[in-house]
Amino acid sequence: MLPENVLKQAEAVLKQARAYRRMIAVAESCTGGLIAAALTSVPGSSEVFERGFVTYSNQSKLDNLGIPLDIIKQHGAVSEECAQHCYVRLPFLPDAA
Repeated sequence: MLPENVLKQAEAVLKQARAYRRMIAVAESCTGGLIAAALTSVPGSSEVFERGFVTYSNQSKLDNLGIPLDIIKQHGAVSEECAQHCYVRLPFLPDAA
């Protein structure tokens, strides 16, 4: 079970997505799927939650998100640069929202 404050935040995110008629896709690493878990714990989330990617290992980041190896080597897998690349790359993945 997730903490109540986390579920309330998830509800707020889903409410905004509905209001703006947007679908949600997430790419996670260190969170290990907890963002997707929080969002999908809310009843009715399937209306706006499309999919989630958990790319914990460096190889998974390379294979599934297309993060260039030089970004991981230069900045590290747990870096703002890597996270920004995930954000930019996510909408272009096959079948991503």
